[in-house]
Amino acid sequence: MARTGQPGTIRRRTLLLGTAAAGALGAAGAAGCGRVPSGDALARLKSQRTVRLGIAGEVPYGYVDDQGEFTGEAPELARVIFKRLGIDTVQPVATDFASLIPGLNSQQFDVVSAGMYINKERCEQVIFADPEYQMLDSFIVRKGNPKNLHSYEDVVKAKAKFATGTGYAEMDYAVAAGYRERDIVILQDQVAGLNAVESGRVDVFAGTALTTREVVKKSSRAEATEPFAAVVDGEKKIDGGGFAFRPTDAELRDAFNVEIHKMKKSGELFRILRPFGFTKNEMTTLTAEELCR
Repeated sequence: MARTGQPGTIRRRTLLLGTAAAGALGAAGAAGCGRVPSGDALARLKSQRTVRLGIAGEVPYGYVDDQGEFTGEAPELARVIFKRLGIDTVQPVATDFASLIPGLNSQQFDVVSAGMYINKERCEQVIFADPEYQMLDSFIVRKGNPKNLHSYEDVVKAKAKFATGTGYAEMDYAVAAGYRERDIVILQDQVAGLNAVESGRVDVFAGTALTTREVVKKSSRAEATEPFAAVVDGEKKIDGGGFAFRPTDAELRDAFNVEIHKMKKSGELFRILRPFGFTKNEMTTLTAEELCR
């Protein structure tokens, strides 16, 4: 899976860190790895009866809702699985997305529970459970899709005014298709993207299939395109998100994997993720090993 994008940029969901942040990661990761205790993490957490979850305040993956409740697809899944592993309490530890892996390796929390995309760069720092979901991209466009935009290549051919969110991987995908990075309009999030499309300031806003279809539900002027896979270096890109663990905690990761595979087989996993906007198309048989290549 090729990494795209320019040095120094941060891609919130699919890439690890840019040049500036990578130095901090190296320092924090090296220090953290030196302090990670040896032994059985699963036994330790069972004894403590509490697991600390790193989250990044991102809907629908892991966040605090309007009522002040800790929720999201990953935390709700964590509650079920860790309960079955004999760990009754999940404790959220909020941080910014770029600090999740350094925070994990420096023991600020025990597990990253943020629906983090699994890729080669991250797999060099942490170990992942198999993904709980897969994700394609989609565009927010004006009703009727007047420029007939269904891929990043279409955006380039139509010379459409293209926007995406701060730190979104979709910037990399557009650049890989030939769109000039300096011409990309960067907006705060998908809500800002919807507003920009509705007002005509941009022709298209790119995001994940889940976030785009959710944000356009009440719009009378915009719609979401059918999900599609970005093409990078001639290969279709399908991302998958999962829980991250310290490399020393393989036994804990393996026990987690056993439970998540049971839930996939029974359909329970989909029942947990569905309230957060996931569809059966986002359920996956991908493995962490495949995504780490």
